[in-house]
Amino acid sequence: MMNTLKESEQELVTTYTLVYNHGPYLRQCLDGLVMQKTNFKFKCFVHDDASTDDSAAIIQEYVDKYPDMFDAVLETENQYSKHDGSLARIVAQHLKGKYVAMCEGDDYWTDPLKLQKQVSFLESHPDYSAACSRTKQFSQSKGTFLQQDVFCADHDEDVPTEDIIRKGGLYLASCSLVYKREVRSNNYPEYCKKCHVGDYPLQIMCAMKGKVRYFNDAMGVYRVDNSHSWVGQTRYMGMTERKINGVLSELTMLKGFMVDYPEYKKAFLDRIGEYLFVMIRNTEKADKQKFYQAVQPFVTLLDWRWKLLINAFLSDHRIFQSATYRLNSKRINY
Repeated sequence: MMNTLKESEQELVTTYTLVYNHGPYLRQCLDGLVMQKTNFKFKCFVHDDASTDDSAAIIQEYVDKYPDMFDAVLETENQYSKHDGSLARIVAQHLKGKYVAMCEGDDYWTDPLKLQKQVSFLESHPDYSAACSRTKQFSQSKGTFLQQDVFCADHDEDVPTEDIIRKGGLYLASCSLVYKREVRSNNYPEYCKKCHVGDYPLQIMCAMKGKVRYFNDAMGVYRVDNSHSWVGQTRYMGMTERKINGVLSELTMLKGFMVDYPEYKKAFLDRIGEYLFVMIRNTEKADKQKFYQAVQPFVTLLDWRWKLLINAFLSDHRIFQSATYRLNSKRINY
């Protein structure tokens, strides 16, 4: 269902929430949107991708209760599984604001001034394309908050572009991100659209199009160890064809950025090397050669040091534990 606003009443910010079987957590997520206090208009778009639990009913409940705040699409056929870009197109059609804020159905916001703080900064600093914040992590399996937050620094600062590239899609918490809609709407590259994850290429594109500001205030919660999340569903899968294709799509995305933004070539090559190293290190012995054969064209892009590390783990050598420690100490996220 859609609510049509007059042009003069168009929202400054559109939030979007992607939902699939998030019923146990969804009210907490939607309540975090409802509680936002702003001096500007914002709208909340919620997309349910044919959930089999009570997610659609919960969304309808909020649409009925807050008809001026929520728009929703309740699918009867799962769009993500089509892998044809239909989900991205549907979402894009509903993003009307100058700025876009993300919060998936199993995450939630805790600061009622989150949108106000971030958007006020972006409005007064036009050379910035996005803002993010410190985010708490809640372990669903342990039922408790983890000591380690998702954060970039211990104070407010600009996030270095090289860090956004090198440290992966979990370096910035997606549920904390507010970005200019134009970052994604104008000539968004195919290698971004086809990547198996959406938040990481979006974060990189934000960094390519302007500065990114980090707020050290904890404004939201990122739920981990959740079987409904993409990470929860794929982290412990074997090296299936689907997983290999996902890895290849991410490598293709990184190479595409490297070609389009050669001034960051070294950072993109480092990320490709770190990503391949971690994936091969964590691949079961029986799958290593199959995986290496698939990603070998990207290995050829790397310098001799990365090739040495990768080939060492292919051979099951144990003399490179210091290199493993070095990578872990850099907070590499994959």
